[in-house]
Amino acid sequence: MQLITSIRSALTVGAAAAVLLTGTGGAVAAPAAPSAKATAPAAAPAYSVHSAHGRLGPLAGLAAERLATGDLVAAAKWGTGGPIDDPAREREVLDAVADQARRLGADPAATVRIFRDQIEASKVVQRGLHRRWHADPAQAPTTRPDLNEVRKEINRINGELVRAIARSPHARSAPYCAPLLTVAAARVRHERHLDGLHTVALARSLRSVCDGA
Repeated sequence: MQLITSIRSALTVGAAAAVLLTGTGGAVAAPAAPSAKATAPAAAPAYSVHSAHGRLGPLAGLAAERLATGDLVAAAKWGTGGPIDDPAREREVLDAVADQARRLGADPAATVRIFRDQIEASKVVQRGLHRRWHADPAQAPTTRPDLNEVRKEINRINGELVRAIARSPHARSAPYCAPLLTVAAARVRHERHLDGLHTVALARSLRSVCDGA
């Protein structure tokens, strides 16, 4: 009975992540069964599911790692009266990742699109934490991180994430990208013990990873 409950829980998490990642409530269609009338085996896909999963997993992991810095940014801004939105900083990040993508031979437009989602996801965390701290001041941070130091860490993760994006164009354009990304996100959620706020933010950060999403 406990095993069945665990499986149901895993399926519920996967379904919720799929809805958040795709923005719809539609189920992911299973691969069609081979026709009994087929006389020859279908050609092997140019890019295997295994290879795609190996590319998408690191992307989900790095998105979660970047998301964790949102906690530090929220703490740095807490009590300062400063806004969570920072258009100048956002433009600086987007320009930097687009330039790095060009140097790596990656698609700068796709890279910027994915990073816009990283930025919005971080703001989901920051706003959520500020609401939590306003509601319960006992949970609020008692020290303020140095925002400049936090941004150095964000820049490091940004560089790794751009490289991961550059290495994954085939995986991100594969027809099975969305279900594999859902699996990767669920695994990251489990490994990092993400709460509801950070689970929603992780899904927001991955929204544009798959081409055509």
